[in-house]
Order: sequence, then C-alpha cells, then structure tokens
Amino acid sequence: MKPAETLWRWSAADIADAVRRREISCREVTASVLARIEALNPRLNALPEVLAEEALASADAADRQVAEGAELGLLHGVPVTIKINVDQAGHATTNGVIPLKHNIAREDAPVVANLRSAGAIIVGRSNTATYSSRWFTENGLHGRTLNPWNPDITPGGSSGGAASAVASGMGALAHGNDIGGSIRYPAYACGVPGLRPTTGRVPAYNPSATVERSITPQLMSVQGPLARNIADLCLGYHAMARHDGRDPAWVPVPLELPLPPGPIRVALFRRCPGIPVDPAVSAALDSAAQWLQQAGYAVEEASLPDFMEAAALWRTLTVDDSRRNIIAGVDQHGDEAMRQSQRNMLDGMRETDRDGFLDALARRQAIARNWSLFMQTYPLVLMPVSWQRPCPQDADTGTPEETRALLDAQSPLLATAMLGMPGLSVPTGMAGGVPVGVQLLAWRFREDLLLRAGQAIEDAAGFTPFADVQPGI
Repeated sequence: MKPAETLWRWSAADIADAVRRREISCREVTASVLARIEALNPRLNALPEVLAEEALASADAADRQVAEGAELGLLHGVPVTIKINVDQAGHATTNGVIPLKHNIAREDAPVVANLRSAGAIIVGRSNTATYSSRWFTENGLHGRTLNPWNPDITPGGSSGGAASAVASGMGALAHGNDIGGSIRYPAYACGVPGLRPTTGRVPAYNPSATVERSITPQLMSVQGPLARNIADLCLGYHAMARHDGRDPAWVPVPLELPLPPGPIRVALFRRCPGIPVDPAVSAALDSAAQWLQQAGYAVEEASLPDFMEAAALWRTLTVDDSRRNIIAGVDQHGDEAMRQSQRNMLDGMRETDRDGFLDALARRQAIARNWSLFMQTYPLVLMPVSWQRPCPQDADTGTPEETRALLDAQSPLLATAMLGMPGLSVPTGMAGGVPVGVQLLAWRFREDLLLRAGQAIEDAAGFTPFADVQPGI
C-alpha cells in the first residue's frame, strides 16, 4: 500500500476498489487530492473554485456509508472536478463570464447528480473559455489556465481546466463538454484520454438556464469524461450516462452492444487534400494503426464521406445559431482575446437566411446518412484529433488567415461533432515536448467499440499520460 499522501496518483478504479475493500478511507483520498490542488493550482489555474470544506464533508459522509455497509456506487470516494458551465447546487455557473459570477445554481445538472449518485467526491470547479467558445482556456473572470506539460502551449478548450486538472493529479476524473472538440482537444493537448459520447447518451440540462438550448447545441453538444487512463474513462462514462428525466433527448441504449463480425475493420484517415499534416501527427497515426493491427483489427487507409463539407457545415450552423446570443455576449462581456478570436471566426461568414439555415440542417441529415452507410463497412475510424500538434497559446488571435488555418487543422473535431458522433482522444506519446495522440470514431451509441480499441492503443503505447509537475517548477 502506498502512503496516504500519494493517493492523488491513484486511478479512479483503484480508489473505488480500495474504498470498497476498506483499505483506504474517502477522507484520506480527498485530503491527498486537496493537498495536490493546494500545491499546483496556484500555478496552473485549472480550478477557479476549490471546494475543500465541502469535499471533506462529502468524503466523511461517504465513509459513513462504507461503515454502515451501504451499497456503493461505481465511483465511491473518487475525487472529480466539474466544469464551471454546468450547474452544481450552491455554486456559480459562470461560463467564464463576469456578469454570471453570482449565477448560483439551486440544483445539480443531471451529469453532476449522476456523478454524486455514483459516489464521486467533487473537489473543484474547472475553468473554461469565455462562453466556452475557444480551443484555449482563458476568460476575464477567472484568468488563464496553463498546460501542465508546457505553459506556452494551450491546455485546449473549452474544457482546458478539466484536462489540466486531471493530467496533474487534481482529481482522478474530470467532467467536460464538447460541441466542437471541447473534450477531445484538451485531452489531446494535456496528454490524457477524453471521450465525447454520442448526443443523447449523457443527459444534459442546466436548471439555472433562463431559455432552452437552441437547435445546434441540442444536435451537437455533449457531456463526457476525461481521465488518466481508458479504464477510468469507462467508469466515468458509465456513471455519467444514467437516465435523468429532465433531458427528453436522452436515449436508453445499452452501454454494451454486440460486437461486429471480426476482424473489425478500421478506416485509417491520414490525409486531407489541401491541409498540412504535422509529421508527429502522421507518426502517431502510423503507430496506432500498427498497434490496432497487432490487436486483431483490420486497418485500411480510406477517405471519409463529405469530410470537409461536414466541417464547414459545423461552422455555418454554429455561427448562425450563435448570432442570436453568444456573439453579442462576447462583444459586451468577453475579454479582448475572446473578442479577437470571435472576429476571426466570423471573418468572411455571411449570415444565412431562414431557408439557408433549414437547408443546412437538411444537408446535415444527408451527410449523416452517408456516414452511417460508410460505417457499416468500417465500424471504426482512426484519424487525427487535429492535423497539427497542440498549438501555442492564443493561436486564434492573430490574423483571420491564421484562424482559418487553425479551423482547417481542427476539422477532425468539427465534422464529427456536427454529426453528433462519439469520439475518443487517446494519447500515444510526446513530440517536441508536447503530447500527441489520435482520435477514434464510431457510429452513434458505439462508445463501447471506441473504448475497446482505445484500450488496445493505450496498452501498446505504454505512455503514462501524467504531468508530474512539482510546485514552483
């Protein structure tokens, strides 16, 4: 048994198992993680709100349940973090926006309630971009989050606080959300696995919201986990995916479905005309393809249907939808970096009329049909998270041309989110001092295939996705 002060290093699975066996207490684990937060969070700024007193009280209550022989959940005693753009009772849902700093939630969002019911101990609230609208994590209310591997490189966004926290040991699991890569890209940048579930798999709702989510978030936005290994990711995902009647779009599909006939075919998508590919990205894809073949998968290089059109359609739909609320909010309340990023994102984007927006939604269905048919042949896709390795901080605040290049690089995140598909970011190693990895895709509600293949890559890579940074370094 390791000393109690190192329990922050433990996996979620090991913590839950040891708590169940009464080998460690929930308070010991929570205290260890809180000490890690106290040591590192002042530097990384991953958690703008640390819940030390509340977490220890929850840990003591969890220990009483163990002592009483109560039935324990999947994550009993496991420290987790919650992103500041979802409701957690008694805490502000700020979304990184100054006018929302007193927006105190009266009840938990479904994903928070599900984590609590699984026995998780919430130790902090993780940072995001202003309105959760960048691949960088900074806002005028809570400041900038740093990547624990390299402060000059983005921790990703908008769940950059979640990724930075879990990578550096400030919780075994982290909650994030993803409408255009906001789980997968932070996971990639911080060298941890991150799962974007299918739309409708994890219930979503913010009780503090004054209006209903508009159509684009309903079709594309999801809640999901980040962790330091695939097994923990699976635990977090299973805990999050329980039914909640407040989300009528939740779909009661089993978490495990029959496997396709073997060997499972994997489409390797390793290049896209007109988009430069970082050699480190190509090398990561080649390694992952080899590891999957060694694990019994049939990997074949293939092109994806309507790929760049799907990525462009993401931009059309999300920008036109955000014209109703977020764009004006950024202009009024955003920090200067967020405003410049938005100006660059909008550059050259003509506003569509009603018929144009409806035509775009109809085209989305046609592209989804083409992907559905394609994935009857290839149940899995192996592709980049981004065509470039994690980028420098504020790479979206230069010229509009530089932002368009960034959008092209992020097209593997955008096309798939537009279709409501699940995606898994898996680290494979390091390149030039920053993490690199790959993305796995499956068709809707086949997260089980992603996690199985991701485990094969993780096992073969032998990479420890953990930034063992020390205070003051």
